Amino acid sequence: MSNDKTHNLAIGYLLWIFGFMGAHRFYYGKPVSGTIYFFTLGLFFIGWFVDLFLIPGLDREADISYTPGPVGYNAAWLLLTFLGVFGIHRFYLGKWLTGLLYLCTGGLLLMGVIYDYWTLNGQISEVNSAR
Repeated sequence: MSNDKTHNLAIGYLLWIFGFMGAHRFYYGKPVSGTIYFFTLGLFFIGWFVDLFLIPGLDREADISYTPGPVGYNAAWLLLTFLGVFGIHRFYLGKWLTGLLYLCTGGLLLMGVIYDYWTLNGQISEVNSAR
């Protein structure tokens, strides 16, 4: 168990504001429930409200599950959430070719952005493990 924090509670709550679309769930490595939230508006806003109290536990779990390192999870998630269609998060991860591809294709017509919502934590862990 590492004492290094990979995820930030304040970022989790910021994404919770958009949580009825699953943003905080994806951030904390819960892609299945994130997708369910996306299609049900946070389980009809009930699950979204309950998550207000669950976020500290999700944050602790994410800190244990993912590899800390020089590439920050918070920066990558904010870039994906707000600029993902331009591939800026991919440039941040050092993935220049796919970053350019996302930039020219609108995140591969948003399908690549959805893929990255599912896999970004693993991609960052992989990059951090290699360094």
